[in-house]
Amino acid sequence: MTTPILTYYNISPGVTAFSTTRHGGVSQGLYGEFNINRYCGDNDECIEKNTEALCRKLGIVTDHLIMPHQTHGTEIRQIATDFLTLPPTVKTLLLEGVDALITDVKNVCIGVSTADCIPILIYDECHNAVAAVHAGWRGTVGRVAMKAVDAMRLSYGSHPESLKAVIGPGISLDAFEVGDEVYEEFAAAGFNMSGISIRKDKWHIDLKECNRSQLVSLGIPESSIDVSPVCTFGNTGDYFSARRLGTMSGRIFTGIMTV
Repeated sequence: MTTPILTYYNISPGVTAFSTTRHGGVSQGLYGEFNINRYCGDNDECIEKNTEALCRKLGIVTDHLIMPHQTHGTEIRQIATDFLTLPPTVKTLLLEGVDALITDVKNVCIGVSTADCIPILIYDECHNAVAAVHAGWRGTVGRVAMKAVDAMRLSYGSHPESLKAVIGPGISLDAFEVGDEVYEEFAAAGFNMSGISIRKDKWHIDLKECNRSQLVSLGIPESSIDVSPVCTFGNTGDYFSARRLGTMSGRIFTGIMTV
């Protein structure tokens, strides 16, 4: 029986937070072994088996594993109890073009897919609500993590000082080389470029730090933010990297749920 190998984050008692690795699944080649993303070209049967295996490990039914179809934007979707009863076609429609999810429903695992982009998990210990955020460079420029926190405030009454966050595996400053046009996008958006970038042959940008600093600016305590040291580009033995493996390869799933 397939058993996915997960990297767990100790965010709080009663919360399961994790990222998948490449190990413990049935996918082949550049999707091997563990991929559950349906939008990157993997075999549907392998995706189904991997999804079932992950849900067994989490102790939930497959309908309670929620993953959007991300488009590098800033759209956020709240997952309430009534979402779970919708027809599959309606769920798919509601999850299209969404890059962050929030929920306060227990035993529902929300998550995002990445393969160099930055996954962010957020937990509100006062209201027992969670968020999962996909922050690529465009989403980072669009401040998707900050918008997710604001959505939690509006939906659940969340306050930044009561939030805990995990910034998961993603591409590092050293590996994330960008053109001048990307650098200018960050600069035009008002970021402190001296704190998130360095110039080598080309510009390099620190996406993890850029998102961490956004969370801190909202009032989330620095001590409540855990940043993974893993660079996906430099660790393709354990994690997927679209820059190194190509876009037709697997994706990491980073998820969170309250239990």
